[in-house]
Amino acid sequence: MSIPALPIDPVLPELLQALSARGVAMLQAPPGAGKTTRVPLALLDQPWLEGRKVIVLEPRRLAARAAARRMAAMLGETVGETVGYRVRLDTKVGPKTRIEVVTDGLFLRQLQEDPELPAVGAVLFDEFHERGIDSDLALALVQEARGALRDDLRLVVMSATLDGAPVAALLDEAPMVTSEGRAFPVETRHLDAPAPGTRIEDAVAATVRRALREEAGNALVFLPGAGEIRRVQSLLEQADLGPNVLIAPLYGDLTADAQDRAIAPSPPGMRKIVLATPIAETSLTIEGIRIVVDGGQMRVPRFDPRSGMTRLVTVKVSQASAEQRRGRAGRLEPGVCYRLWPEATHRALAAFTAPEIMDADLAPLALELAVWGVADPNTLAWLDPPPAASMAQARELLRELGALGEDGQITPHGRRMAGFGVHPRLAHMMLKGKELGLGDLACEVAALLGERDIIRTQPGFRDADLRLRVELLRGLDDEGRVRGAGRGLTVERGGAQQALKQSRQWKRQLGVKGGSADIGATGLLVALAYPDRIGQRRPGGNAGGAAAQYRLSGGRGAFFQEAEPLTAEDWLAVADLDGAARESRIFLAAPVTLVELEDAFADHIRTETIVAWDGREQAVLARRRRMLFALVLKDERLSKPPADRIAAAMLEGIREMGLSCLPWSDELRRWQSRVLFLRRMEGEEWPDVSDAALLDTMEEWLTPFLDGVSRRAHLDRVELSNALRGLLPWAMQQRLDKEAPTHVEVPSGSRVPIDYSGDEPVLAVRLQEMFGLAETPRIAGGRTSLLLHLLSPARRPVQVTRDLASFWANAYKAVKADLKGQYPKHYWPDNPLEAEPTARAKPRGK
Repeated sequence: MSIPALPIDPVLPELLQALSARGVAMLQAPPGAGKTTRVPLALLDQPWLEGRKVIVLEPRRLAARAAARRMAAMLGETVGETVGYRVRLDTKVGPKTRIEVVTDGLFLRQLQEDPELPAVGAVLFDEFHERGIDSDLALALVQEARGALRDDLRLVVMSATLDGAPVAALLDEAPMVTSEGRAFPVETRHLDAPAPGTRIEDAVAATVRRALREEAGNALVFLPGAGEIRRVQSLLEQADLGPNVLIAPLYGDLTADAQDRAIAPSPPGMRKIVLATPIAETSLTIEGIRIVVDGGQMRVPRFDPRSGMTRLVTVKVSQASAEQRRGRAGRLEPGVCYRLWPEATHRALAAFTAPEIMDADLAPLALELAVWGVADPNTLAWLDPPPAASMAQARELLRELGALGEDGQITPHGRRMAGFGVHPRLAHMMLKGKELGLGDLACEVAALLGERDIIRTQPGFRDADLRLRVELLRGLDDEGRVRGAGRGLTVERGGAQQALKQSRQWKRQLGVKGGSADIGATGLLVALAYPDRIGQRRPGGNAGGAAAQYRLSGGRGAFFQEAEPLTAEDWLAVADLDGAARESRIFLAAPVTLVELEDAFADHIRTETIVAWDGREQAVLARRRRMLFALVLKDERLSKPPADRIAAAMLEGIREMGLSCLPWSDELRRWQSRVLFLRRMEGEEWPDVSDAALLDTMEEWLTPFLDGVSRRAHLDRVELSNALRGLLPWAMQQRLDKEAPTHVEVPSGSRVPIDYSGDEPVLAVRLQEMFGLAETPRIAGGRTSLLLHLLSPARRPVQVTRDLASFWANAYKAVKADLKGQYPKHYWPDNPLEAEPTARAKPRGK
């Protein structure tokens, strides 16, 4: 059978020449050019292939099956002859198969098992612009294998929108081959953004109805997820679009038959509306599409290294994704694209979708690298190397799961985990489950957690119990239908069918029989997979009520949004929750008993004595606790805690309260100021007794005086004077009294205190008591003059001076005149140096 011409054909000779001469090439071609199907077929008769296979890597299962079927049809064959495919749980290849379309994850398994790829002549990375983490890793590993083992292995990276220059540079300056394609013109109609508060489903449904009125042909509608698709489908069905309109959903959890119906040509005389997730952006050819309605959103995973959790977030599409979607309307004839956002908003969109490796949970990547023998990912060639924080988090998790040893190398347990091709947490759970005699149940739980929830959300349904899902899975037939009533629940048949097949495959791989273990152990298995998500009910709230909140073993909080059966449980293992906030909503969990936890995590349970200051009680509290990670299993008061730990906790309490909580006297504060004055004068031979320094050094000077002190009320017992004065040896204490005396005797005979609290020592004294003194008093061995605050009889300042002699000679006359007017009964001599000092109004005898 002749192969039909495709837009990619004119550049095929250039591509084949590049592969023959260089062995690598970067191919850029727009959607619809035919690169997915035409390039692999063009390689079959190349002499360098030498009977080996061509591997075509596809990011998605649906695209892989569709590409293989299309190539087989072009050859006039059925899938499994010249062209076959391998996807999870579905393989169609035969002895004559020379082209295998394989998903990235399965190819990684093949590459790990035999890096030389002896039966493979060429590897083609299709739709590389999607930048999935598996495709990034596969490219890095193939490059290393090609350099070390297979320099004859041909490598082609194909993309519709990605800037090919960085990829070509990564491939040792590979030749870039560009096809202009052959797309029909597509008119773009930018609409006003939906009004605030308008659901995207309502806006999209209204736009679809408008498009059907304005345009002919089939429509492809892009929505972020299956939930939005179902709601839009319901709105359109209620709108009664007529008997000739067929609505076909298209998303990953649908059964293969339902997916095929969405892709197939519409029946004669019928118009088809395909409601799709971004799965339909590339690779797939959906017959007869000439209308695209783009809601402008997509759902992407975001991983938080701090919490170790991934959450799905809805974000705006990139310009590149929007162009991909738009191009679906111009494959076969001129089309039209309705965008639910203004043109100005479009210009502000990101140019490309961020690579998955920048935001993903890197535990699977870290496990693959460990199996490959790479400890440092930076030794490989990446377009975007994995972020260091996420990589460190991933390797720490692998160590906790026993996949990596203390030396960072892969362990036998880790190699067995990698063989499952699933997240390391679930692989670990299955292996540990088998050891506990729960292998069959572990495979069922892993299969359920590997898919989206198989119970379709419906009004009034509140049951996050994973055991219910296991029960439903065990009641499914091979088509994903629930035997019996199924409690009246709506089951996602596609996801359920996949989970059923996957659990059976893993049971065969583990060598266990199916469906016999008690589903009551579900919570224990979840705890083994997620030891950081063991939940303990917090005190307060009503059992079974919406107020039920849990503390997780990883230190975070979790809650149920509404009351449901699980809210009565004291202990839970949480399988799925929203990782967006410190307090996360629980979506899937199962109860677990304390006995089960103590048995399974015996090596992680520790007993610790807590002696700590309690600010609310204003006392040292001592307790003994049994801990599982961040959870308290048992808490009891400790009657006789060690004295040194009480003292240490008391010191922390004093630091929290501040040094003023100690029994300071005015005399001690003056002593402190005197020492600090001499430290400023003479340097560090004098100790730093400032409040800050004393707080920092309490362990040295205060601890010996805290015997029997365990609460704030006891601090009055502390002999603070002895504790502080002990900082000065006897000789320095003598120097302190001599050089920084507490008082100065003035001419009147009074002993006036010196104030050392400021930057310089101050003597505040009534002016009349200084008569007869010619010079300013000095301290510190005569090195420092006192700053005199000369006071009126009412002790109000009248003059501040460091030079008493100058004051008598110059300022006294004016001060005297002022004071004589205010205090006429007091003695104000003309010559103060010859006058008799007095602490009275007048000297005796006057």
